[in-house]
Amino acid sequence: MSSTTAALTGATATASPSRWDAGAWGRIPALRAVQGLATALHAAFIFFACFAFSDASPYDLVAIPTIVLWLALGIRLHRGAVPLVLLLLAYLTAIGIALLPYLNEPLSVTWTVQLAYLTVTCIFFAMLYADDTRARIEVALKAYTASCVLSAALGIVGYLQLLGIEDLFYKYGRASGTFQDPNVFGSFLTLGALYLIHGLLSGSTRRPLLSLVSLVVVMAGIFLSFSRGSWGGTVIAVAVMIGALYATSRSRALRRRIVTLGLVTVGLGAVALAGLLSIDSVAQTFHTRAAVTQDYDEGETGRFGNQIRGMGMMLEEPLGFGPLRWRQIFNLEPHNSYIGSFANGGWLAGAAFIALVAATSFVGFRLMVHPSPYRAYAQIVFPALLMFFLQAMQIDVEKWRHVYMMLGMVWALEAARLRGAPPPLTLPLPRRIGRHPSVASWAGTDGAHGVMVGGGHEAFGTTVRP
Repeated sequence: MSSTTAALTGATATASPSRWDAGAWGRIPALRAVQGLATALHAAFIFFACFAFSDASPYDLVAIPTIVLWLALGIRLHRGAVPLVLLLLAYLTAIGIALLPYLNEPLSVTWTVQLAYLTVTCIFFAMLYADDTRARIEVALKAYTASCVLSAALGIVGYLQLLGIEDLFYKYGRASGTFQDPNVFGSFLTLGALYLIHGLLSGSTRRPLLSLVSLVVVMAGIFLSFSRGSWGGTVIAVAVMIGALYATSRSRALRRRIVTLGLVTVGLGAVALAGLLSIDSVAQTFHTRAAVTQDYDEGETGRFGNQIRGMGMMLEEPLGFGPLRWRQIFNLEPHNSYIGSFANGGWLAGAAFIALVAATSFVGFRLMVHPSPYRAYAQIVFPALLMFFLQAMQIDVEKWRHVYMMLGMVWALEAARLRGAPPPLTLPLPRRIGRHPSVASWAGTDGAHGVMVGGGHEAFGTTVRP
């Protein structure tokens, strides 16, 4: 090769390097693609929570890849969520110790393994939402609300017997949606209802008609579940959320809106209830389910009789009866998660469960009333979780997937609050009501200042801008 040719060749190589020399993947945003996949899996993970026809569901199939991928992306456990982890581990350890004499019983072992899995998901949620809190919880609440609307719509279809597959969505004369149990179905819908109500009351819903229609569907699903716990729990959760939103608002316009829409909603709800009760089948089921007690509650061998006898027996059993063994002794579940925690794992498990409820309630109420960038989210999520804490006195909630999601969310909000991280500056400000939004000032640890606004939603719920 001549010197001239070599020079030209070298110049060409310098000017136009091989695409492989530059890196074949140099122009592909691989990390962004992975993050997009992680967000999609996260949304699917939450959405699939409504599919609970059996013990295994799409929720569980998506759980492992979602958790592994987000861990690989670097989510961390922050100090604000450490109390949650310690209490969950104490509870799970006590259950594990109580299981040791019954390792030859498949049901007890399976129940404990499932509890450990749900504990892992709870810790994962506490880690996931502690960073980039607003964006990630927005995704979760939107996906959850969409799943509520779908499940409620199917429950209504099943109850009205509009298709030939009603048995999938209708059980015991009650709407069950995509759940095995109408009680779980009705309670599942409460968080979606709170999300929609918060957006409508705050006046920040960009699609109020869609939100209103979605809310009607969800509330109809709750009613047609004919679950006393769901009815009462939803009323309490809505009252707590509205009370917190009203008390923390500095806007007279927003307070007037809350009162006005609240009165209108109560009036329309009364009319709708009267209309439904005019249907004989609905009225009959309603009067049966509205009774304070049912046949299976009463008597020495009823639910309450078993609980009284069981509590006396547990005073002599520091390690409890063992996981899932209450049913073998009384031929009926305890239908009380507080008693069940003592029965399944002994005194340590019972104390850990009560401490977990007490600590979470303290944190949740504080998040709802103290100014922070995340207060509006707490006003939506914690009332729903509080409802489950109350329902735990009359039903077994310790295996409900969505309870662990909400538990992780509350502690993630606490971790984010303690870190004092300001919300992303790229997010648009919410719509204002009368130029006086519900605003509370906050200051980050780095000296940055901002505002906390009590609301903001899109479509199914609202894009909550605390």
